[in-house]
Amino acid sequence: MQGVKLMKDIYVADVVGIEDGTEVELKGWVHKIYDLGKISFVKLRDKTGIIQIVIDESLNVKLRLEMCIEIKGKKVKNEKAPEGIEVQVDELNILGKTYYDKLPFAINAGKIKAGLETQLDHRTISLRAPKIAAVFSVQEKIAYAFKDYLRARKFTEVYTPKIIAAGTEGGSEMFTVDYFEHRAFLAQSPQFYKQMMVGSGFERIFEVGHAYRAELHNTYRHLNEYVSLDLEMAFIEDEFEIMDLEEGYINYLFKYLKIECERELKLYDIVLPEKVEIPRIPLAEAQGILLEVYGKRSSKADIDGEGEKLLCQYIKEKYNSDFVFLTKYPASKRPMYTMPDDKVAGTTKSFDLIYKGLEITTGGQRIHDYEKLIANIARMGFKTEEFEFYTENFRYGMPPHGGFAIGLERLTMKILGLENIREAALLPRDMKRMTP
Repeated sequence: MQGVKLMKDIYVADVVGIEDGTEVELKGWVHKIYDLGKISFVKLRDKTGIIQIVIDESLNVKLRLEMCIEIKGKKVKNEKAPEGIEVQVDELNILGKTYYDKLPFAINAGKIKAGLETQLDHRTISLRAPKIAAVFSVQEKIAYAFKDYLRARKFTEVYTPKIIAAGTEGGSEMFTVDYFEHRAFLAQSPQFYKQMMVGSGFERIFEVGHAYRAELHNTYRHLNEYVSLDLEMAFIEDEFEIMDLEEGYINYLFKYLKIECERELKLYDIVLPEKVEIPRIPLAEAQGILLEVYGKRSSKADIDGEGEKLLCQYIKEKYNSDFVFLTKYPASKRPMYTMPDDKVAGTTKSFDLIYKGLEITTGGQRIHDYEKLIANIARMGFKTEEFEFYTENFRYGMPPHGGFAIGLERLTMKILGLENIREAALLPRDMKRMTP
């Protein structure tokens, strides 16, 4: 290799575009080994993909699955190899030895046969499987697209506290924290702080951060710690302006993923629609559809998980849409800061976005008048003095505003057609899991 330019600091995916005969240096993990005696064909894996390398017995190396290695060699054509190329190895160094007796499960067979609990017990091993790693490539791009879409519309990114003095939802589903000599909580959402930042003059803000719910649920759709994509926007006309913004994001996101995650979407056989137009249906009307078409009765304040699935089935058949906005939720179902709808008694200017049978978003217009907010807090049975840190901001000219929050794991789960939300959580936290 003396006198030949060596291409270093490159990934497996970069090799495809390199001229044949070029000397390259690659680092990664041993994914598969085919030992034919005098030569071995080895699949080398890094974060960008897998490439075949050819090792001559003269190198005198003993490889095991999942060893970390560094190789230097020449790129050559081979129609039988993946992507039609391989690397003929001249030098090989073992960078990370292995010490296992047996792998917890095979990660090089396409689909891991172990159950989800076993995979989560050995999460960093399961993440080495390309199809599982692809979930988090897509998830990363969902968050990227959210930020890019909003920055282009003059939104400012903020970072709000996750240790708080009072709950935003007014419920009991909160984790308590021993905060020196005080009782504190982990934030259910950044809602109060989003509104405070809007009123402080930022006008349009967003945040990507963790939220915590002490819900006693252990289902395919619940996590106790999740990532929330939040935004709040000032000087709005009504809640429909917020829905327009979210529909725009969904369309932007799908176009973005088609370009940035082509390989990952193929792994899951996902074809995203060219354009998304989301129907908007009042909750009462949706409940009527469920009763008339499916004989499904709902509570006055909401529809349950089964109802969400049935409604999306109806929407898909009638509108050819995987999404539906449910609007006009009753005041009894919404938090104290939600704007009442004077046109429809007892309802609010709020919405949920249901995607393929699962709620992924809650949003709406907020009360911006100080006296109305104080009255609503008292009407819902809360002590107004406990929320002075929040309501104080409304004394000094708060603009009409609204926003929404998207559950990142839920959105990821539905885009890729995963069966359990924990598949879309890097290191999930639920009722039974605090490690790894």
